[in-house]
Amino acid sequence: MSERREAPSLDEPPIDVELIGDSTETALVMQLGTSTREDVNTRTPILIGHLQQLLAEELGADKDETVRRLFHEAYRLLDLKTRPAPDATTFAAYMFMGEVASLTRRFLWVYTQRSRTGVA
Repeated sequence: MSERREAPSLDEPPIDVELIGDSTETALVMQLGTSTREDVNTRTPILIGHLQQLLAEELGADKDETVRRLFHEAYRLLDLKTRPAPDATTFAAYMFMGEVASLTRRFLWVYTQRSRTGVA
């Protein structure tokens, strides 16, 4: 018997694995010494959007302790109280962006494994 897959929702855009992979890679190769605060401020909301999109997917957190820990880490990271304030140093904003990119990348890997879309 073949595996049955649900049709994607028409209300939600599908996960663009390539776009998220490229976006996280770009953020992770950015260097503090050559990146401006504007670069960081532009990239961070995009990464947060990717992470939120992946958080909305069914990734098996109810059955997998590792995935459940990723969800807890994501919710902690995305809590408005833990985000750098607008007057925070460029270093703080850069480190936050890197954390979001790294965590998004881990979620993307889980997503590709669970959805059988290939390797991120």
